[in-house]
Amino acid sequence: MAFGINREELHEWKQRISRGEIAFLTHYWLDDRFPGCKTVTKVGCNDLTKLENWGRKHRLKPEWIDRRKPDFPHYDLFGKIQEEILNKEGILNPLGMQAKK
Repeated sequence: MAFGINREELHEWKQRISRGEIAFLTHYWLDDRFPGCKTVTKVGCNDLTKLENWGRKHRLKPEWIDRRKPDFPHYDLFGKIQEEILNKEGILNPLGMQAKK
């Protein structure tokens, strides 16, 4: 179950993906399959080559890309990997405006 984002934030994330940018969206998330994880960050881009290369930079495999919605392919990051990648990307406030260092 996802919560903690509004339509404007979701719309902006989708617009950035559509422009071929690497776009981040973090929201609260509860799923019994992932105990202890309370947030997820979706990192998307409609340029699959660009998204795959970004993922490789962070040791993510291309087959981990969620492609269920063809216009919005994305990685789902949570747990320790989420924390490490957001830190490397300089994202200071993942649950608010996506400020960078």
